Formats: sequence, structure tokens, C-alpha cells
Amino acid sequence: MEMIRKVLTIAGSDSSGGAGIQADLKTMLANGVYGMSAITALTAQNTQGVRMVQEATPEFLAAELDAVFEDIRPDAVKVGMVASPALIHVIAEKLQGYGAEHVVVDPVMVATSGAKLLADDAVEVLVQEIFPLAEVITPNIPELSVLTGQEI
Repeated sequence: MEMIRKVLTIAGSDSSGGAGIQADLKTMLANGVYGMSAITALTAQNTQGVRMVQEATPEFLAAELDAVFEDIRPDAVKVGMVASPALIHVIAEKLQGYGAEHVVVDPVMVATSGAKLLADDAVEVLVQEIFPLAEVITPNIPELSVLTGQEI
């Protein structure tokens, strides 16, 4: 009997369901894996734009990650929107501490609508602390331009 794979997404919540945790969980379901989530931020948004972002506290994010890893260990982890250095530190610490495998990083920096979703001081921390843990990194073209400092 084949075991169902378990995947954890660490990202923001999109109230319109088109991105973030909601989109990740839909994709996981469509691909036959058991989806779990740790929410880094709540966003009030729709297809026209982001109205407001409320970040989770580092303590709450740490508790979410502990709850998942201590009970239903994920076979893979996807990291999406993480808006601040404090949350990035927590994620890096927990992924290393639990020996997370098959980490995919989608460096969400700007919403499709153009709203900034990653603080300037967080980009370097993301690159230094999360990228080395990743098996795959999936920036879009604008994100790749920010990361490389080159127009693409």
C-alpha cells in the first residue's frame, strides 16, 4: 500500500483564494498529496490588489511549525511569502532543527497587483538563511531581477 505524501506550505493567506496558502493547498489536493500549512501573514486582497497585510508573530509561526513537525512530519516543504527577517529566522531555525527535506522556496516579493510583500531588509536574510536549505528556488522574472541586481 502506497503512503500518501505530506507537504507543508509556509506562506501568507490570500483572502481571495488565488495565491498563498489557499492556492498551495488546492494544488496539493489536485496532485494527491496531504497539504498542511503554517501561515506567515493574513492578507486582505482580491484580484485588484492587496488592501492590508497582518503578519503572524515569530512566536506564533514557531508554534505552528512545531505543531506540524512534531505530529505529521512533512515529506516536503514549500516556503512562500515571508515578509520580515524575524519570520525568516524562525523558519530557517525550525527547518534546520527538524532536518526538513525537499524544501522549495518561492521568493514572493511583489504581488501581481504590484504591492510589495517582502521588506527590503528581508531579501538578504532570505537569501542567506533560507536559500541554502532549498532544493529548488522558483523566482519569477521581477523577483529574479531583484535577486541578481540585473534587468531581465
